[in-house]
Amino acid sequence: MAEIERTRERERPPIGDNPYEAVMRYRKALKERNQNGPVVLRADDRPYFQARQGKLRFFLDPVSFKDTPLQQWRVFTHEIRTKSGRHVHQGGLVIYVVDGLGYSVVDGERVDWKKGDLVLLPMKVGGVEHQHFNLDPANPAVWAAFIHVPMQEFLASDLEQKETSPDFKES
Repeated sequence: MAEIERTRERERPPIGDNPYEAVMRYRKALKERNQNGPVVLRADDRPYFQARQGKLRFFLDPVSFKDTPLQQWRVFTHEIRTKSGRHVHQGGLVIYVVDGLGYSVVDGERVDWKKGDLVLLPMKVGGVEHQHFNLDPANPAVWAAFIHVPMQEFLASDLEQKETSPDFKES
């Protein structure tokens, strides 16, 4: 009986492609990426770019960098010379101020921050309108934002740009 089972197993055709097998391949690739992906992401490999919200450098982003571990995180730095753009989303952001001195206007209320501070953008139904300002234009303020993508998706977070950064020039 055991010989018959071995023969049947060897002669079995390969498993066809279907949504379950696609999920299995995805999970295998995710496991591999999380176990063996880069440990250090170098700033030199992640250039700044000017966007409507400001001058940004993405380190982790599941849309832009599919080869990194921790695909459930979006991490970027923001360099603010004068002020950022103003936008609305559901909140839930953690911002660590790497350098500089400035403030944010969150739903019309000014909150000051400086190097070493942690800014917690609240979560609100209907979103949180916010904009960031540098108080020393001779030295840009720099902060790092950490967004947990599953939380953002759970909140059905939308993003609406209300005002563009003055540094952004459309091409």
